[in-house]
Amino acid sequence: MTPSPPPPLAEQFEGRLIVSCQAPPGDPMRHTDTLVRMALAARTGGAAAVRVNDPEVVAATVAAVDLPVIGLWKDGDSGVFITPTVRHALALVEAGAAVVAADATARPRPDGSTFAELVEAVHAAGSLVMADVSTLGEGRAAAGQGADFVGTTLSGYVPGSPVQDAPDLALVTDLAGALDTPVIAEGRIATPEQAARALAAGAHSVVVGTAITAPTALTRLFANALAPGPDRADRGPAPTRPDQAAGAGYVGYSTPERA
Repeated sequence: MTPSPPPPLAEQFEGRLIVSCQAPPGDPMRHTDTLVRMALAARTGGAAAVRVNDPEVVAATVAAVDLPVIGLWKDGDSGVFITPTVRHALALVEAGAAVVAADATARPRPDGSTFAELVEAVHAAGSLVMADVSTLGEGRAAAGQGADFVGTTLSGYVPGSPVQDAPDLALVTDLAGALDTPVIAEGRIATPEQAARALAAGAHSVVVGTAITAPTALTRLFANALAPGPDRADRGPAPTRPDQAAGAGYVGYSTPERA
């Protein structure tokens, strides 16, 4: 008997956890095999999908992990650097990403292209698009340009969006109320309770990164709690709560992609 095809990705993601399996430059975890194993652990733990940076890591994850991969490519560290061009997006499709995540803020893209052009190219190549936004207006625009999912990934990391330690659940609620496009909550989600609140606020699914996959940031959290005062300087910036650790990573490394 022929097996039934898998449900559409939106259905697979509904009410489920997506784990961001990334590590920032210079982190000991930033190794392809390590990140693939991280994704395997996420699958074993019950994740519905993983979010992965860089075509090489995307391809290795697709080959080893039986989960949909949301791929992104961070190129640079300022302005639009999360899958900034059509070229970056198509490389992720070629690597096997089921969904391509890309910055969909109002900022100019480095090659002068538009988010709409990126969406059109990715759809033509057979994959879906997750729009990483920071405001309700950007989410509306991205949905109007054909994004298949809209994520709150960049809230707090782009001028004009609120800077806060906690998840931007107000933006989740606003987007969910305004759009038919599924809304994915992402950014500074540090506890299971916060993840559940994101769903209650209207999120279709939830991305968690640092709180699950960033041992360096989490170790620093504990180490600084045990060594207050001047000794903290030797360990770098010191988050004091799990939600701050989730926001002190690296976008897209758990916060948007500075996390």
